Amino acid sequence: MEELKKVIRGLMPQENFDALAVGVIDFKQGKFEAFEVDHFQNELFFQNQSHLFFDLASLTKPLTNSLSYFLEPQKFDENMLLCLNHCGGLPAWGLLPAQGWKEQILSYPIHTSETLYSDFSALRVMLELEKKGINQKKLCQSVWDKDTLFWTDLPLSSATPQCGFKNGLPNFGEVHDPNAWVIGDFCSHAGLFSTIHGVCQTLLNYQNKTDFIKKVHHDLGLHSRRFSYGWDRVENPESTLAGKGCGPKTFGHLGFTGTSIWIDPDKLKGHVILSNATKLYWYDKQGLNDLRRAIGEIIWRT
Repeated sequence: MEELKKVIRGLMPQENFDALAVGVIDFKQGKFEAFEVDHFQNELFFQNQSHLFFDLASLTKPLTNSLSYFLEPQKFDENMLLCLNHCGGLPAWGLLPAQGWKEQILSYPIHTSETLYSDFSALRVMLELEKKGINQKKLCQSVWDKDTLFWTDLPLSSATPQCGFKNGLPNFGEVHDPNAWVIGDFCSHAGLFSTIHGVCQTLLNYQNKTDFIKKVHHDLGLHSRRFSYGWDRVENPESTLAGKGCGPKTFGHLGFTGTSIWIDPDKLKGHVILSNATKLYWYDKQGLNDLRRAIGEIIWRT
């Protein structure tokens, strides 16, 4: 962990975000180590306590849709699996209306297509489960750690780093994603908040409950498509944001706000990075990506 802190001290001060958290998970031992970093008045402050609730952005997808599959696989028909793996022919994204968004998402025909990473596909999975009588939020809460919450359930006292702006003012505690904010209710494409301890413990719970790592590992050996049960695979181990040194079947997910999960099923090791990379703007993440790669490279070799 000291080597991680050293590389963060070298790279983070140049970035536009001021909050970072890193967790390293040993799935074999069923434990994790984690710390938070605050950048304040040109100094970095490290602490092992977990108090900041980060906007997880698209990490919501594997912690809802993918988790739902492993909890209730019999509920997923072929069309739902296509949507889960972003190859169901739905549009990638668009601004949804507050009224009628469900009808719009349900209106798209599902058909086998080339992979197109799609928030609309993620929402369609939730709506199809809803049609089958599954309350996805309640289902997933049985696995989430107590610090993993949908943004509308955050206690008012929760400490959250700034993540962009809302109505010209710094945004604290409200979801960054515009569609999740407009919907204003539980949804499966974005909207979860959590501490670093909350995400790490949720992933341990997820593994203990479903043995998903073994199942994704097996599935990745059967095909070459990008997604496996909603988890994204590493395509080039030399340049991946997961960090050089990960195994060829490493899988995970990224979040728009500067979050990531990566799991190497051969090493039974994983890491989580949370940040508020969209604190001021979203369009330049080169520094964040350099930090992601540097952190991952250290973790995989230790």
